[in-house]
Amino acid sequence: MPVPPTADVVIVGAGPAGAAAAITLAEAGRRVVLVDKATFPRDKICGDGLTTGALRLLERLGVEPAAVGSWTPVEDIHVSSPSRHVATFPLPRGRGAYAVVTRRMDLDAAIVDRARAVGVQVVEGAEVVGAEERGDRVVLGLADGSTVAAPYVIAADGMWSPLRKLLGTAVPGYLGEWHAFRQYFRHTGPQARQLWVWFEPDLLPGYAWSFPLPDGGANVGFGIQRGAKIATKEMKALWPELLARPHIAAVLGPDAEPESRHQAWPIPARVDDITLAAGRVLWVGDAAAATDPMTGEGIGQALQTGVLAAEAVLDGGPNEPAAVRAAYEAAVARELAADHKMSLLLIRALKHRRGARIAIRVADATPWTRRNFARWLFEDEPRAIAVTPRRWHRRILRRDGAFR
Repeated sequence: MPVPPTADVVIVGAGPAGAAAAITLAEAGRRVVLVDKATFPRDKICGDGLTTGALRLLERLGVEPAAVGSWTPVEDIHVSSPSRHVATFPLPRGRGAYAVVTRRMDLDAAIVDRARAVGVQVVEGAEVVGAEERGDRVVLGLADGSTVAAPYVIAADGMWSPLRKLLGTAVPGYLGEWHAFRQYFRHTGPQARQLWVWFEPDLLPGYAWSFPLPDGGANVGFGIQRGAKIATKEMKALWPELLARPHIAAVLGPDAEPESRHQAWPIPARVDDITLAAGRVLWVGDAAAATDPMTGEGIGQALQTGVLAAEAVLDGGPNEPAAVRAAYEAAVARELAADHKMSLLLIRALKHRRGARIAIRVADATPWTRRNFARWLFEDEPRAIAVTPRRWHRRILRRDGAFR
């Protein structure tokens, strides 16, 4: 597809953050060009879990579950403490979706299809190799020699954002706060039909997981904090031993086998300490390091930052870049900063066996704590809701899920 020379907004990167921004702008009547160097559907290394917050945003954006091929609702969450105590946390039944697992290949393709449906011009196989601000617009150069220009650019181009490098806002040597390792399995046992999290003593404050997928499939992996007990270069060697641990092997079942090769990826989680905007460019999603530093969840934050950036552009208009930057930065601070800080505090407790063990025991104390911990863990409300009264409402932890 040819690239149009101009638009109201150009978005670089068609993952959840970029596509969410594109949908929001197009539905408001803006001419949007969404470029990505990949061709969809394409795989994206991820844990594949969707929180309640992410699901509500997908519903708001008009993405239907039926459009996502591997959509797998979760009803119970099993969490194993360092002492092997397993707590089961139930999510509400019959009130909509509170937790879902879906392959990113399917999810991202569905969101891009939704963007096309609302009028976004999606240009695939288009790599950005140049960027320059010229007066009232930003001009992007593409690898095929063509250019596209707009008053604003929203950069959803990942942790190692090429636009950051081109515009001089990259952090030299940045490797992310976390590192994760994932492999798809098939023929898993019946226990793997639910979602499992293992707080292994040698991984703290990280954890291992098994997330269910259709037809006996599962996304199995583990994540560690950079600089913790295990070095990132040791993850590949640890993987077979981790899978062989009896309590993990029992969940996966005797017939489980790898469906594809294992893959690793860094996780950026420093939205409170990164440049979010410069000139007429706004960074969103992983390019804004917006991942939750406690869980590594990033899809909900990606969708949210994409929407916030789009709203800032809509409110500011084409001739007020300073106002757009300020509005976006204020919105991210308002919506994400407190939750980010709360997660950083919680990580301190999870770094030690005793802290992780006590936290899980407390969460497992009563039916009320089990029920509400599940909803809090999956961001039915913002992580720091208890300490941000401005976000209180009458139905805290009592709302329906998404897609009811």
